Amino acid sequence: MLRGMRESLRLLLGGEPHRPEPGEFSEEARHIHELKRVEGGARHELKLLKTQDAKESHKWRNRRWIALILANVLFLVSYKLDIQILEGSLSASRLLGFHFIDLNSALQVMLAHKHIIVNLLIGTLTIFVFWVLFGGRAFCSWLCPYHLLAEWTEKLHLYLARKKIVKDHVFHRGMRTLLWVLFALLALATGYTVFEAISPTGILSRALIYGPGLALLWVLLLLAFEVFYSRRFWCRYFCPIGLTYGAVGLITPLHVAYRVENCFHEGDCQKVCLVPHVLSCVIKGRATDARMEIGADCTRCGLCVDVCKSDALKFEVKGLSKWL
Repeated sequence: MLRGMRESLRLLLGGEPHRPEPGEFSEEARHIHELKRVEGGARHELKLLKTQDAKESHKWRNRRWIALILANVLFLVSYKLDIQILEGSLSASRLLGFHFIDLNSALQVMLAHKHIIVNLLIGTLTIFVFWVLFGGRAFCSWLCPYHLLAEWTEKLHLYLARKKIVKDHVFHRGMRTLLWVLFALLALATGYTVFEAISPTGILSRALIYGPGLALLWVLLLLAFEVFYSRRFWCRYFCPIGLTYGAVGLITPLHVAYRVENCFHEGDCQKVCLVPHVLSCVIKGRATDARMEIGADCTRCGLCVDVCKSDALKFEVKGLSKWL
């Protein structure tokens, strides 16, 4: 368990997946890999033919889009109708009297003020417990409005890439960790929450509730950069919020679980994944255990679960249920 958490943290901070050493494999995983090699995959291929007839599912994607849109619209409705159900924005809000403060925003504010603010601490604790229960970086895919826009515009990038009009330029994922430290130091040094001024999450949330402003031009520029130069640049390589909630994901009971016995190693899950490095275990011969938890950088978006027709990838709540 501790080994898995260390590896998950290493990947979260920007490390690259590595090929496991022979001594890292469990007996059960080694047995499954050997069966797939020795049998020539005959039994496995028979199961594959059956699963290929299965219909493509968008169950988790649709649930996620509905939840994300409804949550953000509730901010708007509460403000416009003054019904005080969900007040504020994604940076800081109050739901039926319970205070919620974005973890990254709270950190920036306390560093800028150079002391711990009690009210912020209460709201931060509430949101920390909430995202421990609901999956850490699930904040990104289930609540962040920029994630949804980037997911939609990504389709345009993929279309242009297929036509060889654009090319995806890859950056080192460790850049996100360096930027997290940089923005923390800037808040400490300047007394100003620098990151909040450029965060598309906060900009879009405030624009939806209180009306659009010039800051939306920055969001459009980011989306254009992702379409024409680097696929999902902000979420993959830049956003400190993802790193903060990823750290919460180290201890969450909700995760995507992988079972190597069910896997046909087609790679479709990695193609749709926002953070494909977390799915390195699905590469043939890489899984060190028969059942593995996908790491903390996983956004729990469910795209890999939807695309996997053999049920090798499924949502799981540790200690509460098996497969969801």
